[in-house]
Amino acid sequence: MNDELQNFLDELRSRISIADVIGQKVKLTKRGREYTGLCPFHHEKTPSFTINESKGFYHCFGCGAHGDIVRFLMDSEGLPFIEAVKKLADKVGMQLPAFSKESQEQSQKRKSLYEIMDMAAAFFEKNLRLPIGAKGLAYFKNKRGLSDEIIQKFRLGYAPNNNGLKALLISKGISESEMAELGLIAVPEDKNRSSHDFFRDRVMIPIMDKQGHIIAFGGRILDDGQPKYLNSPETPIFNKRRILYNMTHAREPAYAQKRLIICEGYMDVIALDSFGFHYATAPLGTALTEEQIIEAWKVCPTPTLCFDGDGAGIKAAIRSIDRVLPILRAGYSVNYIFLKEKKDPDELLHTLGPAVFEQYLQHAKPLVDILWHKCKMNKDTDTPEQKALIEKETFEEVGKIKDVQIRNYYAQEMKKRIYYAFGKGASPVTENKHPATRHTNNKNGNSNRQSATHYHLVKKPPLTNLDLRNIIAAMILYPELIGKYEERLTAFEIDRSPMARILNEMIEINQNEERPDSEILLEKIKLNFAAEIGDLWELNMYRQQKSSMLDLKQQIDSSLNNIQLKQIDADIKECVKLMQSQPENLNELNARYAQLVKERNALLLADA
Repeated sequence: MNDELQNFLDELRSRISIADVIGQKVKLTKRGREYTGLCPFHHEKTPSFTINESKGFYHCFGCGAHGDIVRFLMDSEGLPFIEAVKKLADKVGMQLPAFSKESQEQSQKRKSLYEIMDMAAAFFEKNLRLPIGAKGLAYFKNKRGLSDEIIQKFRLGYAPNNNGLKALLISKGISESEMAELGLIAVPEDKNRSSHDFFRDRVMIPIMDKQGHIIAFGGRILDDGQPKYLNSPETPIFNKRRILYNMTHAREPAYAQKRLIICEGYMDVIALDSFGFHYATAPLGTALTEEQIIEAWKVCPTPTLCFDGDGAGIKAAIRSIDRVLPILRAGYSVNYIFLKEKKDPDELLHTLGPAVFEQYLQHAKPLVDILWHKCKMNKDTDTPEQKALIEKETFEEVGKIKDVQIRNYYAQEMKKRIYYAFGKGASPVTENKHPATRHTNNKNGNSNRQSATHYHLVKKPPLTNLDLRNIIAAMILYPELIGKYEERLTAFEIDRSPMARILNEMIEINQNEERPDSEILLEKIKLNFAAEIGDLWELNMYRQQKSSMLDLKQQIDSSLNNIQLKQIDADIKECVKLMQSQPENLNELNARYAQLVKERNALLLADA
């Protein structure tokens, strides 16, 4: 960062209170020299978000969010660095300097393009109110039921079929090359034909970026011609993959209410806004992209995707799953609603009212439900082979999730759903029946539990079949891991299952051979467990993802640590209860409690 920029930022921070800016989005309480509140970057019930006014930074002890006033604006509103600085500078009347000749020229060029697009929008707006645009105004008011206020808010207009825009821009000194660069005119390949307005005889919907600059247009035809909607081509200021329509208006209410709707079209967004749903957006004539999902997450961690309930809507929802799964991260996902009776949001709002749409939002389905529906949709489940195919395809879908922790949770959830749907495999919930918890009968025939302290000294945390499958797949891919975890796994209770027998055989092979090769190890296991290995989808998943041994080791360590922590937490709670009910064993229980806390701290430190 150059000195000029650093000096400007220092001056900017000195003029603006970080508590005032954050206080516009977060309810703050002053405590001594600091302010506290609920963190805006993750869901919490107890405040862990603090602001240090004197030092000019915020910090969340819950999710680790940290930064200064510029960082807060970037993260909370999804702004690039310079845009965030400019917005803060505008608040206090500071002029953002040009930090280099090149950036000044680029900035001036972009500003010029914005000005041309604004001229075009004003031209379309004006024509909507003239006799030539009467049918366009009638379409918005009579067919769509839009008020003058909404028409003005969204800067709706009409493009006549008379090359009027081209003539206006030429009169303002705008060259045809600039018009063509912005997609405002079409230039025929036939050099004998002159250029003409790109949008003709269409109602016009301006597309804005997050700062409110007009960067493109969408035009809807008023008769039965095709295409029904025509969008601006990509230009130096318009990339349709990155932009969500109406984010400029939806961003603030979406952030405040932690709600964002992503529907299918412009008019759905405008209709939702007119009925009070001010946090609606839409992609721009294409399927939802990864970039657009990430933009949505900047203002709402779980946006709701709204689709028509017809076949096309279902297909669009299914396609969206492929976009979302690979980029899922902790705390960020999507929900789904499907409007019945083949209605889009515009039709539903006008026929059934906003209360019905609100009910749809209240009962939105999570991504995991739609993924499960996708995997079993239109498939026969009468035969074992078909059930096996559904299971195979389900875990192939789960394998698309790159985040290891989320992928593991999805795998657990899908295992449970497959069990309840098809009755396959062991119950997802198993009772821990460790010998230390058994009851015995005394001479009088009464049932007595074995020593409570003995129970705590010998109880092992259970290792689920899913955990074991992940470990075995990793060991097959990297046999070096067998020796690393052979001793540690003895600390866990493992049910008698084919996977447990595979693990024992792998350990035996590893003991008899110095360094077994992965393929040789696999072939030896298949001699006795061909069916089980064929069903080990985790192995194929790790291969497809090209998982490194370090990644898999970290995954196993984290999983085993979490299992042990849960068991230790349960043991600590019971130990505390026994301290109260068995004062005669207090010394022994105190020692046990201290040991459990020590073990817990060691695990937390290892997992940090």
